[in-house]
Amino acid sequence: MSLSVGIVGLPNVGKSTLFNALTKKSVLAANYPFATIDPSVGVVPVPDERLYKLADFSKTQATLPAVVEFVDIAGLVKGASAGEGLGNKFLTNIRETDAILQLVRIFDDGSIIHVDNKVDPLSDIEVINLELIIADQDTVSKRLGNLAREIKKGDKKIIAEHDALVKIDAVLAQGKLASKADLTDEEKIIAKQLNLLTMKPILYGLNKKSGGTNLDEINDERFKKLIEFLEKEKESYVVIDAKIEDELKDLEGEEKEMFRAELGGKGADGVMHDGIDDLIKKAYSMLGLITYFTTGEKETRAWTIKKGWTAPLAGTAIHNDFKDKFIRAEVVFWKDLIDAGSFASAREKGLVRTEGKEYVVKDGDVIEFRI
Repeated sequence: MSLSVGIVGLPNVGKSTLFNALTKKSVLAANYPFATIDPSVGVVPVPDERLYKLADFSKTQATLPAVVEFVDIAGLVKGASAGEGLGNKFLTNIRETDAILQLVRIFDDGSIIHVDNKVDPLSDIEVINLELIIADQDTVSKRLGNLAREIKKGDKKIIAEHDALVKIDAVLAQGKLASKADLTDEEKIIAKQLNLLTMKPILYGLNKKSGGTNLDEINDERFKKLIEFLEKEKESYVVIDAKIEDELKDLEGEEKEMFRAELGGKGADGVMHDGIDDLIKKAYSMLGLITYFTTGEKETRAWTIKKGWTAPLAGTAIHNDFKDKFIRAEVVFWKDLIDAGSFASAREKGLVRTEGKEYVVKDGDVIEFRI
């Protein structure tokens, strides 16, 4: 299951630095707008200790994690929806992703210029979201214009699409994201076909800087307003220090945590966090994804599916034929399997279940499909 998250934000907020940390790759990161022109793409493993415990359990030859694709997209400026800066290219690149990671600067540092010559994270969000909203208004307006000629025919599908777009258009006119429209499940499916920018899930990455004046640490009014907005709108967000994570990207284990402590990599709660792990997990969760596993001597693998998928549908993550050829699935929870010591012991204890086509796969299931 291919999933991609576009990293967006104003110029000089740390997008390329974060991308470097995420992917352990180096792309151009410079202190001027449009350092990144063509989007760089990195496939990032989803941190999951369950996978590696299962691999040890099976003494497996190969371990394959679930992954999320991150796309580093050129910095946006005011007027992007009208083609300013790299606007058209920027919007096209976002449209091709499944979700948006909007990076927002929450630190003051005179050595790093801000495109508006002031640090105001809530204002930055408003600038970006407005450009996305304006672009969506144009898309919706054009589609409604086309439907106006067809709706007279009385086609139920056309009428349903028209009604959904009218709701979305009204929300966009209020300066709100299309995702805030009160749509039925059927209308959400209809709206998805237009691939609107503001229908995509958004994760806000609040980027601080070790050595800078971090707004969250000084309880700045700008940070208070930012958090009030995010919580009121029920938006997902994570606090991260992209520069620290970039410096630590090649380290592992205790050495990494030792240097994190020296660099001051604490979260808003005062606890040491692996910011990259937090971000990847949050993005994965925001997309409504869960993981199931297959394990054996040859390979232990994490498979990505949507929450709520039945066993036959979950099997398509392995191969499309599994849905039609599905007979049954042998299912055991990952920890129950490890605690039992072997598949044979897990079966003796009744921990391995035989499930049919209606079974809804749970996060952490270990599955063997019968086709």
